[in-house]
Amino acid sequence: MTGQDWLEKDFYKILGVSKDADDATIKKAYRKLARDLHPDRNPGDAAAESRFKDVGEAYAVLSDPEQRKQYDAIRAMAGGGARFSAGSSGAGAGGFEDLFNGMFGGGARTRFSTGGGGGFEDILQDMFTGGGGFTSRRPQRGADVAATATLPFRSAVEGATVQLTTNGRSMNVKIPAGVNDGQKIRLRGKGQPGRGGGEPGDMIVTVNVEPHPVFTMEGRNLRITVPVTFAEAALGATIDVPTLSGETVRVRVPAGTPSGRTLRVKGKGVATPKGTGDLLVTVQVAVPTHLPPDARKAVEAFAKATEGEDPRADLKARALR
Repeated sequence: MTGQDWLEKDFYKILGVSKDADDATIKKAYRKLARDLHPDRNPGDAAAESRFKDVGEAYAVLSDPEQRKQYDAIRAMAGGGARFSAGSSGAGAGGFEDLFNGMFGGGARTRFSTGGGGGFEDILQDMFTGGGGFTSRRPQRGADVAATATLPFRSAVEGATVQLTTNGRSMNVKIPAGVNDGQKIRLRGKGQPGRGGGEPGDMIVTVNVEPHPVFTMEGRNLRITVPVTFAEAALGATIDVPTLSGETVRVRVPAGTPSGRTLRVKGKGVATPKGTGDLLVTVQVAVPTHLPPDARKAVEAFAKATEGEDPRADLKARALR
């Protein structure tokens, strides 16, 4: 993505959000568009693929507070994204032209053109690094570039190699195991080439992880909610719990386990070079929606046997603290 892209493209319009949209609104809009426009859902649709890339570029900028601030400032100074054109001065000239005239003094108004040249960023680069004669040219580090990658949950857990396209270049990028939704990965030297022998910039990849129907990821830990019967929770039981690998582990549910308690299974989480996380098993007591006559009698007998107990006895007192 070039500086001219920032001038020409309205990233808010691409995502269909207002300019004062908060982070949650921007993320929600992006995820819906990315899901609808994903190449897997639109095979052979070049228009959808192009929009998918535009949406990714827009989200990469607007989801980064610093980049969003810079983007808003540049768009405001440029009057919302108009290109600069060569020509005589006159009514309607302004924006960056006024900025430059104010910087360098009066006289005839100077207008700039990005058509056929290296882009607006090259004008600024030349002005302050020697092309316009203000300072001697020095090695300049290349600009960072932004990209997004959407991964299936399993690929995010296990790591994957994905193909990204930015600034017309396609490259294979290795995403490490255990990357979380919304995490940003910095790839050294994968950005814009440097100038005058300077080092290249970096690529900042924002990773979006598709949700899994059973598991969620918290750092290096995997979390799963497992239903148990009232009898298993009250009396205790050993239950089989699935893992992401397809195996099952035996987990002991102690007698008297309340709904919502989390049990930890060591070493069954995400394996990364920094270590392996755990599997966090949250117990959820399942209440039957239909009781056969014998079961109803048993529950009624249980209720009668425990009618003196009140699990809400101190609730009011605690609520007033």
